[in-house]
Amino acid sequence: MDSTSSVTRAESSAPGFNVAWWLYLITGALWFVIAWVVLRFDLTSVAAVSVLAGTVILIAGFAELFNAFTAPSWKWLHAILGVVFIITGGIAFFRPGGTFAMLAAFVGWYLLFKGMLDIILAFATKDANDAWWLGLIIGIIEVGLGFWAAGSFGRSVALLIVFVGAIALTRGVTDIVRAFELRKISHELAERGTRGMMPPGGVAPA
Repeated sequence: MDSTSSVTRAESSAPGFNVAWWLYLITGALWFVIAWVVLRFDLTSVAAVSVLAGTVILIAGFAELFNAFTAPSWKWLHAILGVVFIITGGIAFFRPGGTFAMLAAFVGWYLLFKGMLDIILAFATKDANDAWWLGLIIGIIEVGLGFWAAGSFGRSVALLIVFVGAIALTRGVTDIVRAFELRKISHELAERGTRGMMPPGGVAPA
């Protein structure tokens, strides 16, 4: 048994490939539940929406830190965004500023940077991910919503709730896409490891 096959089997058994893919599937489903709950809220004050938005963005920040440990690549970018999102969520949660404009800026900040990340990762994983185009579409939508949220249009509590719900929805989609991407990588590495264990004649030992 050579060192190459040993490394391949080690890679294929790493938690980031064999375990994390189904964790992403679970978190994706949970984000859809959060979106459903958020969109059912009937809040009437910007302070209440600030607490809601801060909570969702904080959870998203911790999710990015989780990605920094389990993602197959771009770990440093997930770590940076996780810290940025936690700071942004904390500010929105504890000091919303009491105005629609301030809260919309925080929500827009999150959507803008999350969209940029999804666009970058879509192109970076184009060769290995068949669903890269879905990540690209989600990223473009997020960037558009980010500019819209921070724009100078007439805002309302209901619209801000929709933006917070959009955060949860896009997180759910990207997590599910990442789950199937990691599952594919896991299977490919497992197949490579199996081939590495085969003898030269191609027949497995009895």
